[in-house]
Amino acid sequence: MDLPDLENSLLRHVPPRWISVAERYLKRVPVLRERLEKETDAMLAGLEKDLKPYRDQVPTHTTLPAQGLPRAEVLRELGVMEAHEHARWQEGYVSGAVYHGDAEHIGFLNEVYARNSQSNPLHADLWPSATKFEAEVVAMTADMLGAAEANAGKAPREHVCGSLSSGGTESILLAMKTYRDQAREERGITQPEMVAPASAHPAFEKAAHYFGIRMIRVPVGPDYRADVDATRKALTRNTIVVIGSAPSFPHGVIDPIEALSELARERGIGFHTDACLGGFVLPWARRLGYPVPPFDFRLPGVTSMSADTHKFGYAAKGTSVVLYRGQALRSHQYFTSTEWSGGIYFSPGFAGSRPGALIAAAWASLLSTGEAGYLDATRRILATADVIKRGIRAIPELYVLGDPLFVIAFGARELDIYQVMERLGTKGWNLNGLHRPAAVHLCVTLRHTQPGVAERFLADLQEAVAHVRAHPSDKGTMAPVYGMAGTVPFRGVLSDLLKKYMDLIAKV
Repeated sequence: MDLPDLENSLLRHVPPRWISVAERYLKRVPVLRERLEKETDAMLAGLEKDLKPYRDQVPTHTTLPAQGLPRAEVLRELGVMEAHEHARWQEGYVSGAVYHGDAEHIGFLNEVYARNSQSNPLHADLWPSATKFEAEVVAMTADMLGAAEANAGKAPREHVCGSLSSGGTESILLAMKTYRDQAREERGITQPEMVAPASAHPAFEKAAHYFGIRMIRVPVGPDYRADVDATRKALTRNTIVVIGSAPSFPHGVIDPIEALSELARERGIGFHTDACLGGFVLPWARRLGYPVPPFDFRLPGVTSMSADTHKFGYAAKGTSVVLYRGQALRSHQYFTSTEWSGGIYFSPGFAGSRPGALIAAAWASLLSTGEAGYLDATRRILATADVIKRGIRAIPELYVLGDPLFVIAFGARELDIYQVMERLGTKGWNLNGLHRPAAVHLCVTLRHTQPGVAERFLADLQEAVAHVRAHPSDKGTMAPVYGMAGTVPFRGVLSDLLKKYMDLIAKV
C-alpha cells in the first residue's frame, strides 16, 4: 500500500464532518491550493478536445451576425454536428440516453411538435389543447401505475392526480417541495427531513439543497436495496417523506417499496416512489410474468410517484409526470400570486411558460404506442437484458450487482473496472461509471434490441477484459478520474473538479 492509499484508508475512519473542516483549512494554504488547481486544470485540459470537437468543423459564433445567415447555411452547420453524433446512439452504443430512436417514431413526434410549436399551457384560453394533452397524459400514466385500484370508493378530490414537468429531476423537486410545504402548513414542521437510501437519485439531494430539507441517507443492503431497519431508525418527528426507487439508477434493483411505504404510512409520513426510470417498464414487465414487487399506488402507503414519459414512455426529451394521492396534496405544489399589479398569476410548477409542443408529443407517443406497443417493447428489452446478463456472468473476472431487470450494473474481480469501461470507450461504447462499489452499468433500451447489438457488446466486453488483464498499467484518460472520484476522502475537491468541468462545458 503506497502513501496515498494509506492516507485514504485512515481517513475513511474519520467522521465526514471532521474531514470537511480539515479540507476547508487545507484549501486555505496557498501552496496546497495552487497544487490542487494545477492538477485539476491539467486533468480537464485532456478532456477539452473531446468535449469541443466542432471547433475545426463549423464556425464558432460569439456575436450576432450583422445580417442573418441564410437558413440553408444554418442547416448545413446543424447537419455536420448531427452526422457526428447520430451513429453512436442509433447503433446502440449508449447506455440509456435514447430510449426509442426509430426513425419513423422520431419523424412522427417531430410532426406533432411542428403542429404545436407555438402552444403554451400558461395561456390556457388560447391553447386549451395543451391542457387537454397534459391532463390526459397524467391520467394515462396514473392508470398504468395503479390509480384505478387506489381510487376505488374515493371521492374525486382523493383520486390520484398530477402534473407534467420538464423531466425526472423537476418531478422530484416538485414532490419534495410539496411535502415541505404540506408539513409546514399542516404539521408545523420548520426543520424538515427526508429519508432516502444511499442509491437514491441526486435529484433528491438537489431538492434538499434548494428547499432547506435535511437529507438523511440510509445504507443499502448486500442486495443493493434500501435497508428497511436503517430507514426505521432514521425516522424522526421532523421526517416529511421517505424515498424508494423502482428501480434505482445505479444498480437497477427495486427497493422494498411495500415495507418502506408501510413505515411511512404508520407514522403519517409521505412516501415517494421514484419510478422515473421504471415507470413505463415495470407495469408491463409484471404483465409479462417477470417478478416485479409492488411499487405503485396499489400500495396504500405510496403517496406520490415520478415517472418519465421521455424515457421508456418514448416521448421527446423534456417531459415527466409527477403524481399525488389526491388533490389536497397536489395543491401544495401550486404557486399563486394575488397582489401583483399585472393581475392574478398562477402556475402548477416551477416554469411559467412551458413548451406545449413537448406536451403534445408526449400525448401522441402514449396514444400511438398503446398497451400492445409497450408490452412488445418491454418484452424485447427484457429479453435482450437477459442475454447481456448471462454473457456478463459467463466472464470469470466480472459479476452482476444484485438482481436487476434492465439496468445492469457489473463490477470486476482483480481488475480495474474503470479501465474496462475506458477500453470499451475506444470501441465506441458510452457507459455509466458507478461508485461504492466501483462498477459500470448499461441501461438496456430499444436501441440494444436491434439484431447483433447485444452480441457486439459482449464480444467487445470480453476483449476489453482481456486487454486490461494483459495491460494493467495502461490507465488511460478517464479511468484515473473515476478511480479518484470513488476514493478521494476530500469530497470538496471532487465538487470543485465537477464545477470546473461544468465551466469547461459552457466554454465557447
